[in-house]
Amino acid sequence: MQSPVIKAINISRKFGTGDAAVTAVKDVNLKVKQGEFLAITGRSGSGKTTLLNLLGGLDQPTHGQILLQNRDLSDMSDPEMVKLRRQNIGFIFQSFGLLPLLSAYENVELPLHIRGYSWRDRRTLAHETLELVGLSGRTSHRPYELSGGEQQRVAIARALAPNPQIVFADEPTGELDTATGISISNILKNISSERAVTVIVATHDPVISQISDRVIDIMDGEIK
Repeated sequence: MQSPVIKAINISRKFGTGDAAVTAVKDVNLKVKQGEFLAITGRSGSGKTTLLNLLGGLDQPTHGQILLQNRDLSDMSDPEMVKLRRQNIGFIFQSFGLLPLLSAYENVELPLHIRGYSWRDRRTLAHETLELVGLSGRTSHRPYELSGGEQQRVAIARALAPNPQIVFADEPTGELDTATGISISNILKNISSERAVTVIVATHDPVISQISDRVIDIMDGEIK
């Protein structure tokens, strides 16, 4: 049987100390398979973004253990974590996070440059990925010249260009209209099914829940 690509073992995350302490994630156990499209749902403040950040190694649990591709994240040094994220993981955020003075192509190409790709490979991957998300005709446009949906497509292309094995997305359709949100949801679904990329999405969007392989609901930091 194939080992899960991500395994969370009794993880909790507390913020603050004493009477002011808040438990954002409590005693969560979770296994995620390679190529699975997983939606994490819950009300605002339920802990779904904290759980996403823990699974992606952006934060560390107060208690418990997270295995990512059979590696214990708590045993990894900061440089090892940076290398793991650069090589194997893509992140997509609600706020897009695009550099405003760079074109769509340059926003996608820059992380590839940081990862050490050759000029030829950077050019090929950036153009191929922008075409994948339907932006082959907008590569020279800067973020302010793009709609919100187009900016999110650039952010998705940036995350996908290095061919990550796992993609974490935090409310990727939260700022988009319904039609554009459906389009973005379908792009993520196709990436999961066609490329066997594991996609984990924290979301309020019922469309993402409907097309995902599995939905887990978080309430007060616990899986219900």
